[in-house]
Amino acid sequence: MTRLCVSRTRHFQEVFDSASHFAAKTQRPSSNVRLLLFRTGVANAKIYNYNAAAMKQIFSTDGVLPKDRFRHWREVCEDRIVPMEQKPLGEGQFDATINGVSIGGLDFTKFALRNLRASTTSRTLRHENHKTDHLFMSMVLAGTVRADQNDRSSTDGTGDFAIRDTNTPWTIEHDGYSEVLAIAIPRERIENVLGPARLFASLTVEGHQPVATLARSFLTSMLGQADRMPPEVAERMVGVGLDLVVASLAERIAREAPRPIHGTVVVQRAKVFVEANLGDQTLDPPQLAAAVGVSLRRLQELFHERGQHISDWIWERRLAEAAKRLGDPGYLHMPLGSLAYSCGFANQSHFSRRFKERYGLSPRDYRHRALSQAVAC
Repeated sequence: MTRLCVSRTRHFQEVFDSASHFAAKTQRPSSNVRLLLFRTGVANAKIYNYNAAAMKQIFSTDGVLPKDRFRHWREVCEDRIVPMEQKPLGEGQFDATINGVSIGGLDFTKFALRNLRASTTSRTLRHENHKTDHLFMSMVLAGTVRADQNDRSSTDGTGDFAIRDTNTPWTIEHDGYSEVLAIAIPRERIENVLGPARLFASLTVEGHQPVATLARSFLTSMLGQADRMPPEVAERMVGVGLDLVVASLAERIAREAPRPIHGTVVVQRAKVFVEANLGDQTLDPPQLAAAVGVSLRRLQELFHERGQHISDWIWERRLAEAAKRLGDPGYLHMPLGSLAYSCGFANQSHFSRRFKERYGLSPRDYRHRALSQAVAC
């Protein structure tokens, strides 16, 4: 990952704390959080303790007859995740708990259990309750989890995470006690940036990697604040967390990718960087090429192979983000000039001209129409 501006980057933890505080005050994600994705070179960061205060208990084997425990577990577990074939490992009594909470439209589920094998198969994938439009992020909070999917085998330890693809079979083993945080993420949210799930499903993202550390810290800290955030704030904070997850996966894919798809990975990393730095008015093709570690000429070739131009992509993403914010009631307090600046435009007139060319309305009219439609609904 890039070393660009590392010398100007503040200490990893200090930036994270100040960014989180700023986001809480302004009710929108700080650009510092996004810039940190690619500009930090700090490898040692504080590991946040998991805080489950906002999560509610959904299931516990306590008080359930031993003969009924596993059946009840399966019913609740498969409702939260997907239909699976499950069986206990060993002869001991089965104990488990499930806690959950919904934040910003995403379901977070914490499983605490021991000695279990769970698999999705061709039969379970055809089940009417199977969720094909989501991927599941599996973050190990305690213990170890062994997993197989897409001809990949891994053993994830505390702090590691991986993505499970609901469209292909997987097998997971909890040998001994483990705690796992599962997050249901809309498939398109990750695949639109990184490509099909087969590129990254079941790859272990090691918890000691800087961006992975930040992703875990942010998500688990957010859980402790879930009941204190208004819905619009929660949605934005979830967006920041998912940006961190995508950035972590992009780094991991880059280490895994064989040469034939290396160009695709470079373009994916470039697009992740653009998304993370839309508010940086200095962002241009040379800076982007330096950020992903290739020459400008090579990056231009890769974009041209996909029928795109780097500058056009950057401006298109800035305009799309501006349109999203103009239609968001949470940004109604923000003057158009400030909104334009936060999306990477140098001045309001430049923003207004480009926006009208793209959407056929001035930013003011677009905001009025979008918010009027929202009220009507």
